[in-house]
Amino acid sequence: MNRKIKLIWDFKGPDALETAKHHCIHLKEFAEIEGLEVYEVNHDVIHEMHVLAFVIVDESVMKIFRDALKPHRGVLAS
Repeated sequence: MNRKIKLIWDFKGPDALETAKHHCIHLKEFAEIEGLEVYEVNHDVIHEMHVLAFVIVDESVMKIFRDALKPHRGVLAS
């Protein structure tokens, strides 16, 4: 069984929420175009000036997302 990896992009500033939401659209499009399954694509509000966009994928396809989309970091998803 593969581990789940959460790839994260940070957005900061007054437009962080809208930017993160828009980034999620592109994450979904990328997965669809590449024919890759994802567990979740979403955003988390840390506070009004810091929002994360993230995708949770199997470790087996993590490098495809990482190399093409350059996330700021990745963690093991629970």
